[in-house]
Amino acid sequence: MEHVKKYHPGYYPPPHCEMRWAKKDHIEKAPIWCSVDLRDGNQSLIVPMTLAEKLDFFQFLVKLGFKEIEVGFPAASETEYEFLRALIEQNLIPDDVTVQVLTQCRDHIIRKTFDALKGAPSAIVHFYNSTSVAQREQVFKKSKEEIKKIATDGAKLVKQLASEYEGNFRFEYSPESFTGTEPEYALEVCNAVLDVLEPTKEKPVIINLPVTVAMSMSHIYANQIEYMNDNLKYRENVILSLHPHNDRGCGVADTEMGLLAGADRVEGTLFGNGERTGNVDIITVAMNMYSLGVDPKLDFSNMPAIVEEYEKVTRMHVYDRTPYAGALVFAAFSGSHQDAIAKGMKWREEKNLYEWTVPYLPIDPHDVGREYETDVIRINSQSGKGGIGYILEQNYGYDLPPKMRERLGYAVKDVSDHLHKELSPKDIYGIFENEFLNKEAPFAITDVHYIQKEGVYAMVSVKEGDIAVEYTGRGNGRLDAVTNAIHHGSDRDFSILTYKEHALETGSTSHAVAYVGLEWTDGSVSWGAGQHTDIIMASVKALASAINNHKEA
Repeated sequence: MEHVKKYHPGYYPPPHCEMRWAKKDHIEKAPIWCSVDLRDGNQSLIVPMTLAEKLDFFQFLVKLGFKEIEVGFPAASETEYEFLRALIEQNLIPDDVTVQVLTQCRDHIIRKTFDALKGAPSAIVHFYNSTSVAQREQVFKKSKEEIKKIATDGAKLVKQLASEYEGNFRFEYSPESFTGTEPEYALEVCNAVLDVLEPTKEKPVIINLPVTVAMSMSHIYANQIEYMNDNLKYRENVILSLHPHNDRGCGVADTEMGLLAGADRVEGTLFGNGERTGNVDIITVAMNMYSLGVDPKLDFSNMPAIVEEYEKVTRMHVYDRTPYAGALVFAAFSGSHQDAIAKGMKWREEKNLYEWTVPYLPIDPHDVGREYETDVIRINSQSGKGGIGYILEQNYGYDLPPKMRERLGYAVKDVSDHLHKELSPKDIYGIFENEFLNKEAPFAITDVHYIQKEGVYAMVSVKEGDIAVEYTGRGNGRLDAVTNAIHHGSDRDFSILTYKEHALETGSTSHAVAYVGLEWTDGSVSWGAGQHTDIIMASVKALASAINNHKEA
């Protein structure tokens, strides 16, 4: 591209880093989660949430398991001020949940924030100022010492007001635009703030290191976090927090690597809604942990309901391929994928396995409220016999022989190709029924009588068009006797290539189904299925169906 030379790295690697985090292979425990949907997420919406919507969404986040929720910037908006007051005055904050508010390091804004927080049972006052080279030079036009003084003055004021106002307060400081700040200077500012706040075991201080604008690859951010983790003062009384944005599409990677590098806490949003390209998607990070056997301590077991609530209050759409939550993320249209999933599911059932190992599915869709029959195996013109057979078996109980599944697969693909659409389980059953099940034209077996004499003797009543005839034949079994009767009487020359039967249901009124594959003298194979309360009649109906499916029937 023409103007590439105008760009250069805007980040600053730490002066030293051992990259111990890179030797770890996964996150071993859940971080402290803080939802910022009601602040960062809300301010990114074209139409911000109403007071009523914010109250509903707050309670929704509580149900999901969030123990820390940033509720807004009360000094910046009357709606956010009223929202916070409503939460406090109506006793809507559970005892185990802490609300968080954001404020700039400016005297009058901090004071109004404490006005809004009066009487809060548990609150985090999150104050910040920008520390990056670009902001210092271009926006504030201040020296490093002047910028640091803004931070320490803010710390002194929040500490003072916390002692004057009714409520239970903790503190969080963010060097905003941390990713564009020299790590040594960010450390200097954070340590100066900590010296003012004097964190204790009972009242730890949160140091939040935001990816205000993503500038580097994720391992650089992890190195910066490890450097801060190693060098922050009062580290045993500091909660190290991450707040990644997704400008480079690396919000999840930044978070995961930052946690490996020593962070204790994550601020993010459901589905990554936030400024510009968004914040880190907490659902993805949490479910990634879940897929490795680590409990994220959040409840995403009903993902369709979460999507519905999120879309209602934000008026945003959860993209169909959004990890874990999108409508199509578990859907397999490809024939080979469907076959592997169907076989994996059968293996799991046969082995009575608890551990999840099914191919192509990183987690069990049931764990997030999704259904195999409607969400996993989806049928269109790209689908194969395995998936089509799986749908028919799971929804209707028919377990076709492999070669018959292949023939049904061609029929289904022909329909899907012609209609240019996905087919439902009902559509697939309709095709199976129309093509194979209990077909009685032009050849119908209307009645059969058997006599046990030198094997089995069969008297078969047949109707072809308007002509009714009776054929007789003898065989080793009843189906063999019927087959021989038709051979001798109608001059049709075929042999039974495949036969399979099974019950469709249990109980006294259960139906049986039989499948017959016939090989003809011209080398062709035809298939039929029969269903009846009597297995012998089911097999006879399957034979008739297979005869009708021969091209010369």
